[in-house]
Amino acid sequence: MIQRLAFAAALLASSACSGHSGEPAAAQNGTAGGRTASTPSAPPVTKLPDNAPTASVRNVAATTGRGNLPQTKPPFHVETIGQFDAPFAMAFLPNGWLLVTEKAGHLRLRLPSGVVKNVTDVPEVATGGQGGLLDVAAAPDFDRTNTIYFSFAEPRPGGSSLALARATLDAHGAACNEPNCPPPEDLEYQLDGVSVIWRAGSDGVGGQFGAKIALSPDGKYLFLSSGERQRFTPAQDPDQALGKILRLTLDGKPAPGNPMYAAGGVRAMTWSSGHRNPYGLVFAPDGRLWEEEMGPKGGDELNLIEPGRNYGWPLVSNGDNYSGQPIPDHPSRPDLAAPVLWWNPSISPAGMIYYSGGMFPQFRNSLVIGTMSTPGLMRVAVNGAKATAADFWDMGARIRDVAQAPDGSIWLLQDGGRGSDGKLMRLTPER
Repeated sequence: MIQRLAFAAALLASSACSGHSGEPAAAQNGTAGGRTASTPSAPPVTKLPDNAPTASVRNVAATTGRGNLPQTKPPFHVETIGQFDAPFAMAFLPNGWLLVTEKAGHLRLRLPSGVVKNVTDVPEVATGGQGGLLDVAAAPDFDRTNTIYFSFAEPRPGGSSLALARATLDAHGAACNEPNCPPPEDLEYQLDGVSVIWRAGSDGVGGQFGAKIALSPDGKYLFLSSGERQRFTPAQDPDQALGKILRLTLDGKPAPGNPMYAAGGVRAMTWSSGHRNPYGLVFAPDGRLWEEEMGPKGGDELNLIEPGRNYGWPLVSNGDNYSGQPIPDHPSRPDLAAPVLWWNPSISPAGMIYYSGGMFPQFRNSLVIGTMSTPGLMRVAVNGAKATAADFWDMGARIRDVAQAPDGSIWLLQDGGRGSDGKLMRLTPER
């Protein structure tokens, strides 16, 4: 019998490179805590079609906004506090417990004691081509409902699709009669009432799902990044949800007030378009939405997302295709939104936070971004709509995701690569 009250009481008690050089094309398979389905990976796509509308565009070189910095020694203490298999994302619950996704289809719950519990009843995921169990986020009303959201590559009859699901995180075990509730370590955890509330469609092969979830500051809307699946042209197709950032209701429906809400279909849910592989999506305290994405060979981007804007992929990029085929730089098309910062050579940006804690006051008002092809951690100072590359720390490992803990420490997930374990690390001031 599921003991939701036991879980609630425990919560209260505890509260006292095919596609990019930094992103492996394959993912691991596994069975514990989730089911996997092997789906074919896309054949390597290295260039735009010969008839792409870039050949006739005169290139105007990008001369400002480059964010590349030499790496320096990290100015903080690094402690390894956990081990995970090919982790992708993490999210703190309001009480300080931590959810961690593993690409093979496993959802883990890390308790304050350091004990990691498996969460069962995760739906089947499609691995391969950078797919699997991807991002996770607590609902705005988690304290009351135990609701979470998660994104994953869903196996479909015609291939895989990015999907967004909602579920209740429940505990089951011994009955709870306060004050004699069993400790959280003695409970088992599962997802209840799993429901897919949104699908990208355009099922098929291809990696680069994007899949990052951000909740609006007012808690009323879900923002979801959807990659272009290594297919180039869907990012410019207004009737495909690939290569877009979507603004949805908490039920996964198009949100009223979207730029093309009256048009219906994919257009009604689209907030911005022209994205490649968006791996970071966060709101600043002033309400501005920041996004970073992996470019092609060079041309990684940090974008300030504004409704209705087209960010250019694959028509423009400050990098080139892997085949060597050039792409016009962003200034070649001033009608398309240019990145605030870009990196060439690539750093392969992954998870990102806006730091607002007290443990590192010198990092406040900064974006902290994990990087993979040049393994490290990038800090970008933010002032309103302006962003300046400030630090690039050599972490000696591919950093897949970043989170700010309730105490202001910074937690990192080391990417597990292909078949190897990934670490959970905690950053604190130097001792």
